[in-house]
Amino acid sequence: MRVPMKVDYGVRALVELALHYGEGPVQTAEIAYRQGIPEAYLDQLMTTLSKFGFVHSRRGPQGGHRLASDPVDIDLGMVMKTLDGSSSPLDCLTNPLDCVFSDSCAQQEVWKAVEEAIQNVLSDISLADLARRQRLLAPEAVL
Repeated sequence: MRVPMKVDYGVRALVELALHYGEGPVQTAEIAYRQGIPEAYLDQLMTTLSKFGFVHSRRGPQGGHRLASDPVDIDLGMVMKTLDGSSSPLDCLTNPLDCVFSDSCAQQEVWKAVEEAIQNVLSDISLADLARRQRLLAPEAVL
């Protein structure tokens, strides 16, 4: 499985917000700097995350972004599905009618098990879990 850049940057931005949960809004420039995300790309990403209810955003000098929910309530499976659409390793798992071998494909069962395992792992990890881990790995980077 390959994690798209959009998902990587999205998770990094959300973890940054989780690290500052309850402290007020965090500005785009601050998130971009701390997480190494191009600011123009982050602006687009934050719009998407806001549209899907992950963050609340406010413009202006006192503005910024904050998580819309407690970091415990947002898991990686939700973020991946929102930003990438699917964690499916093969198109035939999401669109079985598009494959002529779908009814008789031995490997499809294997890939379906892989997809389920990935979903289980992703849904078991919350933003709060990642923020905790981030604090342990790089306490000096968390301001």
